[in-house]
Amino acid sequence: AAMMAAAVARRGRLGQEGRASLCSFLLGASVAALPLLLGSSPSLLAAPGLRGRLALALHVAGVNAALLLIYPRPLYKIAVRACFLGFAFGCGLLLSVGRSAWRHFGWYMCSLSLFHYSEYLVTAINNPRSLSLDSFLLNHSFEYNLAALSSWVEFTLEKLFFPELKQITWLSTVGLLMVIFGDCLRKAAMLTAGSNFNHIVQNEKSDTHTLVTSGVYGWFRHPSYVGWFYWSIGTQVLLCNPICVVGYALASWRFFRERIEEEEITLIHFFGEEYLEYKRKVPSGLPFIKGVKLEL
Repeated sequence: AAMMAAAVARRGRLGQEGRASLCSFLLGASVAALPLLLGSSPSLLAAPGLRGRLALALHVAGVNAALLLIYPRPLYKIAVRACFLGFAFGCGLLLSVGRSAWRHFGWYMCSLSLFHYSEYLVTAINNPRSLSLDSFLLNHSFEYNLAALSSWVEFTLEKLFFPELKQITWLSTVGLLMVIFGDCLRKAAMLTAGSNFNHIVQNEKSDTHTLVTSGVYGWFRHPSYVGWFYWSIGTQVLLCNPICVVGYALASWRFFRERIEEEEITLIHFFGEEYLEYKRKVPSGLPFIKGVKLEL
């Protein structure tokens, strides 16, 4: 959060889209204050009865009505997505408090929603010209959505049949640390690259496109991919999902191997010998991935 605040101060004020998203995210996250308003236990979502669920439904309806009144249609599309992610983050906080059996899933909800929202916010700070609804990465790909659904199914089934597997706190803590490390590394890479960072591999070099080799790019050639790789695996370690840990590791490794090779062909085309020299000195950062191989 401090890193993002410093970036905002350095690059100037957030644009209209960024401000709308931030206000909406916080509005959605305000669901975490419901227990204080109701005078009930913080573990509101895990408690039996309809009172808490009715309060959540009223909160969602009220917030959505407010967004419809405040924002015109283009900004509402941004606001409702940011609000949804804020709501998921707030619900995750509610599940995380106390000794609820769903506490670790609450950690996961916080991690997932904050990852997707911060992708949009950092893009709004760094490269507002490339900002779009796709910057939330909510519709990243069919495979990404299928992977997320698979992890939820595995967690639910194992919680039903092997509940003790989902209460290994030390393992979930390791996963949470992986998630924090991975997301911080990715956001540091985005902020360091500035306007050079784009969610879509660029095929044409712009006038402002420069080769970034400082900061976290001095550690790895592809720090944003390294961060995403360990973040994705960390989410499954956090959930104690043994099947998805293996599946995520293999699928993510294959995806980033292909993505890095595709991107490095473009970077060599853009920067020539300058990138080749950088490639020789700095590792990709991902295990057993060397990047594109050049035929001599």
